[in-house]
Amino acid sequence: MNALTPKLTVVGAGPGDEDLITLKAIKAIESANVILYDALINESLLKYASHDAELIFVGKRRGCYAYQQEQINDLIVAKAKEKGHVVRLKGGDPFIFGRGAEEIDYVRQFGLETFMVPGISSSLAVPAYQGIPLTKRGASESFWVITGTTKRHEISSDIALAAKSTATVVILMGMGKLGKIVEIFSAENKQDAHIAIIQNGTRADEKVGIGRIYNIEAIVKEQELANPAIIIIGDVVKERAVLSSIASEVINNG
Repeated sequence: MNALTPKLTVVGAGPGDEDLITLKAIKAIESANVILYDALINESLLKYASHDAELIFVGKRRGCYAYQQEQINDLIVAKAKEKGHVVRLKGGDPFIFGRGAEEIDYVRQFGLETFMVPGISSSLAVPAYQGIPLTKRGASESFWVITGTTKRHEISSDIALAAKSTATVVILMGMGKLGKIVEIFSAENKQDAHIAIIQNGTRADEKVGIGRIYNIEAIVKEQELANPAIIIIGDVVKERAVLSSIASEVINNG
């Protein structure tokens, strides 16, 4: 296979901490002729790119899209046919609310070879960094990972189903629907349910708000929490493990 074979590798960049990138992801970045990257990735990962690689920002910042999804799809095809290997670098894991599968489906129509490198999902890593286990004996036997906002910009109906269960509920892209989420859990008599909101999880500027359903909106306002953030609801929030600084301990003792 020569260097100009048009191909796409969808790569998960992990939740934010650059050390949570996988070795396979780094190898893909190093071999890319073109990298199309999103707003939620840690841009320090671009240091692994070849000096000859073309780097194109295609993400969304403050509600402004650099490219619409249809334009990104067409750009992948055009750049792959022009230059060879395109890496689509996405935050977290591209197959968990990341539209990675949609992009692969689209470009395969044009004869591109396609590959996938999973990433560590923010839905798992962000709570873990705060010592919140999504499952724990006696506290939670399962967990839901749900998008807070659907394609139609409505709240997901699955949240109402999850609120009826005893499972841990992890909601991505839900800050804009927080008031409605509070209403749904309150309607299930879960006003006292434990809840955590983690902004910029695993990054140096991480912010955390811990409370109950009935007071979380006040906590969000007081601590000025906003997107990008993850919402975790359930007894596991009160089961937070006491963690030392894992990163610094590994670095200092490694």
